[in-house]
Amino acid sequence: MDDDTFNMSLRKFLKQVGVTSQQAIEAHVRDTGAESGSLTARVVLTIDGQEFEHVVTGRIDLG
Repeated sequence: MDDDTFNMSLRKFLKQVGVTSQQAIEAHVRDTGAESGSLTARVVLTIDGQEFEHVVTGRIDLG
């Protein structure tokens, strides 16, 4: 495994996940008209063909 290639590819993937997820959440908040309170979000990461699952949960405050 080439560490540099792996690292760059992983960073590119995570950037895509972060940017597209932020856009999707912002669109959801706009579309639903949510203005206050908070959202509880959960992201489940899996890898095709591997027995791997990573779950991240968190709260997004709307103000």
